[in-house]
Amino acid sequence: MSGLLPEGFHDRLPPAADAATRLESRVLGVARAYGYEQVDPPLAEFADELSARLKAAGGLRDAVRFVDPVSQRTLAIRPDLTAQVGRIAATRMAHHPRPVRLSYAGPVMKLSASELDPLRATRQIGAELIGLDTVPAATEVVRVAIEALQAAGVQGIALDFTLPDLVDCLAGDSLTPAQLATLRERLDAKDAAGVAAIDPRYLPLIEAAGPFDAAIERLRTIDAGKALATRLDGLAEIAASIRGQAALTLDPTERHGFEYQSWLGFSVFAQGARAEIGRGGTYTILHGNGREETAVGFSLFADPILDAAIGVGERRRLFLPFGTPAGIGAGLRAEGWVTVAALEEDDTPEAQLCTHVLRDGAPAAV
Repeated sequence: MSGLLPEGFHDRLPPAADAATRLESRVLGVARAYGYEQVDPPLAEFADELSARLKAAGGLRDAVRFVDPVSQRTLAIRPDLTAQVGRIAATRMAHHPRPVRLSYAGPVMKLSASELDPLRATRQIGAELIGLDTVPAATEVVRVAIEALQAAGVQGIALDFTLPDLVDCLAGDSLTPAQLATLRERLDAKDAAGVAAIDPRYLPLIEAAGPFDAAIERLRTIDAGKALATRLDGLAEIAASIRGQAALTLDPTERHGFEYQSWLGFSVFAQGARAEIGRGGTYTILHGNGREETAVGFSLFADPILDAAIGVGERRRLFLPFGTPAGIGAGLRAEGWVTVAALEEDDTPEAQLCTHVLRDGAPAAV
């Protein structure tokens, strides 16, 4: 047997797998300190339940589906954890006082992948605040995301904000649903000619993208009718709360990856990472009785962080020669050392990939 894995799947080996555990622990630790308690939903659940939980999510296009041999119903392997957290909040925790703060970490799987992002099986870590999508709620979530990344050793953090429902807000009833959908696509693609063919008044939105302060001022200039005033004021308040902790940009018409977000969205980047390392924003959860509930949250993508070796600590392994008393090893582990005991007399530090060896009763570099 070759040990080959399906396309888009991978093993994570030492020390990267250990780094993944540390990353999750530090992110969830910061979330816990803010009152976000962890939930652990199953890897798969009924497809119809998963697809109908988030408003405007557009179903489960990226989900792997199969028929459950027990219930004979279609199950879906989660492509994203947010919908499952929404289900928990709307059902098992419906009685909980709002807002409810929940965190999570676990594997997700996509039906297909792109050339730029070939992974189909990844790990996702995040936090959701359910019951509010106000400026203070969004500010807290953004701050938790940044502090969590800082705690994990991520440097050069950058946030790119977007306003997912911007075009809908500006257009009102002036465009048909088909025109509106096409306009969103062309603005997202920065297709000036395509936008002009629908309505040239939306062309300035393409030019509004860029560094946050300049971009939001351009948007205020465009918003002559003040239809966006509340959104822009709220966005400015959120940005002010994290100024100096991250580089800030604004791309007001970005829609890719924000299909179910409402008034606010943001992508997270970091120095050294090949692509975005997280995404978040406001959205709406659908209850079984048709009631809608607002929420805001973020998801971090572990794989691009780990692939860039961001936050990966030094690998320190202390070799204990054959016959070292167990008590000595216990004392060293209590001091924070990772000890690797020789189980044969001819074992060596090099063979056990150790950086240090116990020599004359004290750790010494190999």
